[in-house]
Amino acid sequence: MMANDEDDRVETAVELAREVAPELDSILVTLYPDADTLDTIRPGDVDLSTANAVARAVAEVMSEEGVEVFVQRADRGAFRRWFAEREDTPQIRRSWVDRGRLLRGGDAFRALGLSAPPPESPPRFPPAPGTTADRLLAAYEDPDGDEFDALVGELIEAGRGDVLDLAVRKIRERQSDENAADLRTAMLAVAEGAAVGPSGWAELVALPIALPPAAIPDAVALADGLIASGGLLPEEELRILPGWRSLNDIEALSPLAMRRVLLDLVADREPLDLPPGDTDDLARHGFGVLVGLRVDWSIPLWDVIEAEGGLPEEPLEDEETPEERGRAKALDRWRGRVAAETDGCVPLDPVLLSEVGPAIAEFLDEAGGHLSGLDEIREFIEVACREAGGEEVVCRPEIIGETLELTLYTAGGRFLDSLSLPPDRLPASAGRMLSLLGAFVRLVKDIPGR
Repeated sequence: MMANDEDDRVETAVELAREVAPELDSILVTLYPDADTLDTIRPGDVDLSTANAVARAVAEVMSEEGVEVFVQRADRGAFRRWFAEREDTPQIRRSWVDRGRLLRGGDAFRALGLSAPPPESPPRFPPAPGTTADRLLAAYEDPDGDEFDALVGELIEAGRGDVLDLAVRKIRERQSDENAADLRTAMLAVAEGAAVGPSGWAELVALPIALPPAAIPDAVALADGLIASGGLLPEEELRILPGWRSLNDIEALSPLAMRRVLLDLVADREPLDLPPGDTDDLARHGFGVLVGLRVDWSIPLWDVIEAEGGLPEEPLEDEETPEERGRAKALDRWRGRVAAETDGCVPLDPVLLSEVGPAIAEFLDEAGGHLSGLDEIREFIEVACREAGGEEVVCRPEIIGETLELTLYTAGGRFLDSLSLPPDRLPASAGRMLSLLGAFVRLVKDIPGR
């Protein structure tokens, strides 16, 4: 009877795996070394033999359907440490991922006792770049096709920068410099992310920061603050390089160099293609960039799919969840603290590395637009400057609820004036306005002289 139960559960799992496989790029299955470990993680759910038989069968089906298979060997100690700070529900238990010890590729199949599928032969391209460059341009200009990203990825893997460069030159000659720049940006977007690293996906990200004219803040402290801010997705892991990087150096990266930077960060190496920038030069230009690796841990878990009878429903694209609102507020609070503690340093939103230049340009446009609507704040500061009698004026900002409270002092600590701005008198959120204030008055965390 038990054998029949196991066969039925395996057969049901196989049918479900075939049903959901077309929607997946990767899957994570869990192997259990003993009944105690299984009962610790999935109490009363299924017996050991059935759980592992399902994992093997699902992995085999998923592999046949072209889905990448990840495997974790369940470990009671690691699970208990992870679970200690979480609510005890079946959903939470099934969401556990042992991030430090996932297996992929041949290692995953060996752990399952299965034969790994043969590796795919790398694509071969003719030595002369012309024909392939024309094929790449045709793929780029096909609005309904999906060949472009795959072909660029294959050319990067093959080290064929000559083909990529030729395609850019051809579109420049046939169309315009602007179209050539758009093509190059599309190539960089492919180069900065790949199915590499410890999870299903890793990509290069950046935090552009408007720097104060005085001392450059500590890059490591800023990176640690962002990671601890509560503004990141629970399934993303962010690893930021120590030291500042230059926008000019980032924009000079070729697609092949961009991919080398990605692989260096995955391997925890300092990227030779993107050395630290000169802080004096960065201060003169007004912007520095923190560069890092974002590891995506949102690998679909078979235990979750099986328990729910299918894939979870995707939220509507335009529907902001309470969690998203909470993360946005956490980032605003962090930005406010940074601006107050670093004399006006303004962190922008984290972006993909290829989007740094456009993000900075958009920020400057937005800042100009907001500043044009800040007549009340500007007049408030100008009056205080006249009262200061030549002393430097500094601002101690606070966000109370959604209200922005500004208190002005001389640098020596003499109180000048205060202003309370509720949301209906602000052209942007209090957190965003707090960032922009650093453009024309020095922000301080504490009352000067105390």
